[in-house]
Amino acid sequence: MLTGSLSPHFANASALFVAVGIIGATVMPHVVFLHSFLTKEKAIGKTLDERKKMRKLHLVETVFLLTIAALINAAILLMAAVAFYPHNSQIASITEAYKTLVPIFGVSAGVVFLITLLSSGIASSAAGTLAGQIIMEGFLGKKVNVWLRRIITRFVNVIPTTIAVLLGFDPLHILVYSQFILSLLIPVAVIPVVILTTSKKLMGEFVNRKITTVIACIFVGIVLIFNIFSLVNQFS
Repeated sequence: MLTGSLSPHFANASALFVAVGIIGATVMPHVVFLHSFLTKEKAIGKTLDERKKMRKLHLVETVFLLTIAALINAAILLMAAVAFYPHNSQIASITEAYKTLVPIFGVSAGVVFLITLLSSGIASSAAGTLAGQIIMEGFLGKKVNVWLRRIITRFVNVIPTTIAVLLGFDPLHILVYSQFILSLLIPVAVIPVVILTTSKKLMGEFVNRKITTVIACIFVGIVLIFNIFSLVNQFS
């Protein structure tokens, strides 16, 4: 795990495509807007010292949660490598994956698999809806009735996927491609944040340190490179 993390390699274009999708599913560009909004709401009416304390706590919270997400992703990949490769590499759906897991790891593994899928679906749907409400308000420049916002954002969040499933599209393919699209959109959300947080005039004492900006630019560059290579491989 340590060697693969420090020196990753991809067996083929499909492996790179999946890796890019994992990045999109973990980071989720719309959550960047959601975090910014929630942080702004908490900071209203706070003193400078209180804001500094809140920033430190927010940093710890974010690192902690993303570490958990990384460990879960690693656990899923390791489990899949053991269960599906090389003898069950023909798995092409979530249902087949569940039916394969139970004989190998037992019923409890199948139950955990299903609970994990359900939990991640509920969490991502809720985050997507909240982010959609915030982004819509930002574009309109005014408050919108909360129920109207929820109906509109839920429609955008759920209905297209439901229609695709009813039309016979493979849910697993929909999931993978949606995650890939999320990765393509990460720079759209993150690059403006990096630019804005380097402005002393805008951020005041909370302006990014140079090392923070450099690290942020490096990671944005890595995501861009992965995205470009994946797009080239998909359409070449």
